[in-house]
Amino acid sequence: MPWTLPSRPSRRSLLAGAAGAALLTGCSIDRATDAALTIPLERRMRETSVRDSTRLLERYDATAAAHPALATRLAPLRAAVAAHAAALSPTPADRPSPAPSRSGGTGAAAPAASGEPVPPKPEEALTALADAERSLSESRTIDLAGAPAELARLLASVAACGAVHAYLLTSNPGATS
Repeated sequence: MPWTLPSRPSRRSLLAGAAGAALLTGCSIDRATDAALTIPLERRMRETSVRDSTRLLERYDATAAAHPALATRLAPLRAAVAAHAAALSPTPADRPSPAPSRSGGTGAAAPAASGEPVPPKPEEALTALADAERSLSESRTIDLAGAPAELARLLASVAACGAVHAYLLTSNPGATS
């Protein structure tokens, strides 16, 4: 009589198979998953933050090019945004590819990185730049919840600085303009 497969596997064979699979993969998957999530998550968050800072730098450049009289007032704030981008950049050991592209920095008049043109009036241009700073600050504050500790501290500092920039951009400049 030829051998035939049983119509269904026995309960014992199912339990043994499941237990064997769990033993073979359970521990190694947990460790591998933890490592895979921690490093790439931070790298992705840093790269996104650098990209956002680069777009903000482009907005500063476009605003200064469209309104040269504002260039002196914007220079220290732009320098701080550039420093944020540098601080947020992944470390060389973590960087999967060459450093993210910074804006061309040619100073030529162009629309802001978002594709929105710089408003024609200087006050409106400052308000638009302040709105961009405020929006990015709020976004970074939200990102704190999912960030690893060291990056969360850095994002908190950069978000706070962005909030101050928004205030400075819309406050009375006094004799600085």
